[in-house]
Amino acid sequence: MADEKKQAPQEEKKCPKCDCSGGAPAWMVTFSDLVTLLLTFFVLLLSMANMEEVKFAEASASIRNAFGAYSRPAPNKFSIPIIPSPPISKFSPIQNEMASKIYKRIQSQLKSDNIPEDVELIKKEDDTIILRINDSILFQQVSAILSPTAYPTLRGLADIIRPLPMRLRIEGHTDNTPVSKRKISNWNLSVDRAVAVMRFFKKSALLPLDRMAAIGYGPDRPIVPNNSVENKAKNRRVDFVLRTNNTIGLGPKGAKAGELPL
Repeated sequence: MADEKKQAPQEEKKCPKCDCSGGAPAWMVTFSDLVTLLLTFFVLLLSMANMEEVKFAEASASIRNAFGAYSRPAPNKFSIPIIPSPPISKFSPIQNEMASKIYKRIQSQLKSDNIPEDVELIKKEDDTIILRINDSILFQQVSAILSPTAYPTLRGLADIIRPLPMRLRIEGHTDNTPVSKRKISNWNLSVDRAVAVMRFFKKSALLPLDRMAAIGYGPDRPIVPNNSVENKAKNRRVDFVLRTNNTIGLGPKGAKAGELPL
């Protein structure tokens, strides 16, 4: 009997059923969301600490625009200042050096060629070179018609000017004596003489028209006072003004008031 009792199978004990639902507890989900938000917040702070102010302003403005919020353009506090380049001086050292070389070249050519001694060579402080001719060499008294004796002189001057990298302005000047034999003023006479010289260069194919301009000043720019016969003779002249720059009003785009094209 004792053995039978020992051999009798014992009943299995069953674990009580728990009422826990499946998955993580509810507090764990809330805690994980909180930790995730804190992590995102600190990452955002770190990124903002390394972000440039301009880029951050642009990014925030973009986010506001994406959500439809009114936003002003992002301020640009770190704009790079644009420093304008220094203007090129009209009388730069390079141009002055070139003008000096051209002056010496013209001076030597005037001595070697058959140019009258009455042709005066003048160099201004800037890059201007002037060939000055008295009106008695080119014209008769109170006349705007070139004298045939002036043709060789003008051809020689054209040969000197033609290879130079310069532009030519032909200026007519008179004294203050009123023109009595003509119904025009001294200003008209000076303009007619300048245009006559320019027309001679053009028709003889000595100089291209786009390199020349003609202007008359009348008695308004005397080189000496008009108080004697000798001084008045010096003021009656034609100046061939040579410039190495393009700011003297030559050509159709830069013609100044008083300059007459052919």
